Amino acid sequence: MSSWLNPSTAQAWILLTIAGVLETGWAVGMKYTDGFKHPVATAFVVAVALASFWLLALAMRALPVGTAYAVWVGIGAAGAALLGIALFGEPASFARLACVALIVAGVIGLKLVHD
Repeated sequence: MSSWLNPSTAQAWILLTIAGVLETGWAVGMKYTDGFKHPVATAFVVAVALASFWLLALAMRALPVGTAYAVWVGIGAAGAALLGIALFGEPASFARLACVALIVAGVIGLKLVHD
């Protein structure tokens, strides 16, 4: 039986998913720091980024670095793009959403070929 600090492959995928969601959080949170002018928003971004990096590092104990990093970035990029549309009124063109769908497809593909 493995612990979450030394995860099994299944646990690593859970940790990696959480790390990716947290990456979305700190990436979007950067917008609220206004160039690190707001201390509370900055502290939030730093704390969430550290948590995201830590979970990514734990996941990499059981997953290949290339797969883990690509999935982490993919979740963060897709999440940030979608939240940019929802929160900041960024364009939601067909082409942009299709590109986000390609990122999601790539993340799913990496998960499928890993197992």
